Amino acid sequence: MPDGLQTNVQMIKGVGPQRAEVFAKRGIHTLEDLLAYLPFRYEDRIHFSQIKDVRPGGVYTLRVRVSSGSAVRSMRGRDAIYHLLVQDENGFSLPCKFFHGGYLEGRLKPGQLLVLHGKAEVDRLRPARVEMVNPQFELLSGPNSEEAQDSTEVGRIVPIYEAIGTFGTRSIRRATYAALQKIDAQLPDLLPASIRRRLKFPSRRDAIIHTHFPPPGESIDVLNQFRSPAQQRLIFEEFFFYQLSLALNRKIARRQDAIPFQLREDRIRGAVKRMLPFKPTGAQKRVLAEIAADLEKAVPMNRLLQGDVGSGKTIVALQAAVIAIENGCQAALMAPTEILAVQHFLSARRILEKTGYKVELLISGLKHAEKTAALGRIASGEAQFVVGTHALIEDHVAFARLGLVAIDEQHRFGVLQRKKLMDKAASYGHSPHVLVLTATPIPRTLSLTLYGDLDISVLDELPPGRTPIETRMTTEQHLSGVWEFLRREVAAGLQGYVVYPVIEESKLELKAAIEEYERLSKQVFPKLKLGLLHGRLSSEEKDAVMQSFRNNETQILVSTTVIEVGVDVPNATVMVIEHAERFGLSQLHQLRGRIGRGAQKSHCILVAPFHMTVGSPAAANQEVARARLETMVRTANGFEIAETDLQLRGPGEFFGTRQSGEMGFHVANPLRDREFLENARREAFALAEDAERKDELRQTLRSLPAQWQRRYHLAQIG
Repeated sequence: MPDGLQTNVQMIKGVGPQRAEVFAKRGIHTLEDLLAYLPFRYEDRIHFSQIKDVRPGGVYTLRVRVSSGSAVRSMRGRDAIYHLLVQDENGFSLPCKFFHGGYLEGRLKPGQLLVLHGKAEVDRLRPARVEMVNPQFELLSGPNSEEAQDSTEVGRIVPIYEAIGTFGTRSIRRATYAALQKIDAQLPDLLPASIRRRLKFPSRRDAIIHTHFPPPGESIDVLNQFRSPAQQRLIFEEFFFYQLSLALNRKIARRQDAIPFQLREDRIRGAVKRMLPFKPTGAQKRVLAEIAADLEKAVPMNRLLQGDVGSGKTIVALQAAVIAIENGCQAALMAPTEILAVQHFLSARRILEKTGYKVELLISGLKHAEKTAALGRIASGEAQFVVGTHALIEDHVAFARLGLVAIDEQHRFGVLQRKKLMDKAASYGHSPHVLVLTATPIPRTLSLTLYGDLDISVLDELPPGRTPIETRMTTEQHLSGVWEFLRREVAAGLQGYVVYPVIEESKLELKAAIEEYERLSKQVFPKLKLGLLHGRLSSEEKDAVMQSFRNNETQILVSTTVIEVGVDVPNATVMVIEHAERFGLSQLHQLRGRIGRGAQKSHCILVAPFHMTVGSPAAANQEVARARLETMVRTANGFEIAETDLQLRGPGEFFGTRQSGEMGFHVANPLRDREFLENARREAFALAEDAERKDELRQTLRSLPAQWQRRYHLAQIG
């Protein structure tokens, strides 16, 4: 790739040193980085709509001039509503309203030329009038300038970019236009030529140019669905190199040596019987057989264990750990947070202590002396099953003989973090067997993205005796009835949880676990025994609180999300989640999974204060929150919940910023672009595994610039 693409972004016309600093905060350092920052939407500025044609419910792009504007502040002095009146060239006027629009006062002046884009609505105060609420707008000129604009603004299909700090879409568009002028006419094509020809893709240079500035004649609808030939080429390319990385990692992993475990039926079966509190389900037996078959081989297992809440993933992982331990090896479980790690540790210690195995916890929150002692037991091999967070992959952590690695909720880790834990075993001459656990049901499309190098096992059966959970939504005004219901359940000998999103009182005006524990104990349930569980308690304190709850010495457990994982109390039949609108769908599903574990009917009550102003930005957030809660009421199916969660949040938020960035996706969207993902996967795996295409593979890897190799984790392979 020409060196020009590595030109510092500050050298591009219209950027300069100060704006380069703003770009750098978004990870844009070079011309290539800027060109990878793609439009999220396109507007047809060849054919503008007329105000006289605007109808309620329609989405329009208008070229208008400012007639007048003013900010109106509420009686309480909160942020203003900005009222804007605009007029088109035919003299027709349209009112617009911007909530939290005080910042526009003084910025928009009569005579200025604007492009407005938004949905027309009926004015609720004056039903005969149509208005736009919070339209997107772009300032094209000052009040006295001519309408002539350069080719980036009007008279074409115009790209719309997400603002970067104070750098708005117009400035980004102009900088990108200037950057495109610097692209070498012979920009190398990184996709293998055979694939380009077969799929009839445009050149990489044309794809980049036409994705930023589509040629005349492109359909605006096709562009906004990301289905133009240029967009399809870039989507496929991103998926292809990511899948090529997975394919090569898988190929390399199968060449490595692992310790083949002997199953030793009598000893292992005896240990498993001692630790299992119940008879395993058919699904658990099937999955354990798949895992055991992998563990017998001299090549490392790389398997995803996917199962809904309560399906028994932890038990299966512990059974796999028993096989490793009985073969003289250590097993490690890495969780993404200290809270989850502690819960796994408490569960593992409770179950494995029956077999006499030594369980160790390694997290950053340990005191220095405790951590030093733990590191010593891990290094000597005294610790046979080690549970921890990222602390497990720190350089000074050494294992005696690590044979099995289990990773919980891998999508919350980066690919390289998984590899770093595996390297703890590889440094002793063998690769570990790897078991990835996820309680988040993930559609096939995302499984191919996140876990494309893994074999997949699914726990699709809940333990017998589980009863369906009745879920309902209510508001704070009805809490007295909720508490009375909980009181009746306790009177019948049952137990319940009350969950809060924070530990202590916060500026967000959320109810906090500590304060509510005090209030509930003294005012609402003075005759009952309540327990309090949160993340700041020590491991011993958490264990004591949970043991009291398991023994029914505590009837109601007030908690934060520390109970999200590893808590199994069949006698608990009620869960009240206050400020449920503050939780994500996956988190709500995990929390609800703590009840419904016995034969009694269970109830999950979601409490949310829905009382925001219709049409405000806050109301838009409220609608998303309401959609989450309605999903919880409608279904207990984890896959359906995961699909809805992904649709509401999008894959970027689902993966987390770090994970999304590590996958190197700028335009590809695993949900929207499933067919491209599957096609790219087929092509990538075929190239990686076909011995006759070895030269083509080598040339492809050799031609990739260093930054691409890093982005797609191909550096260590290439």
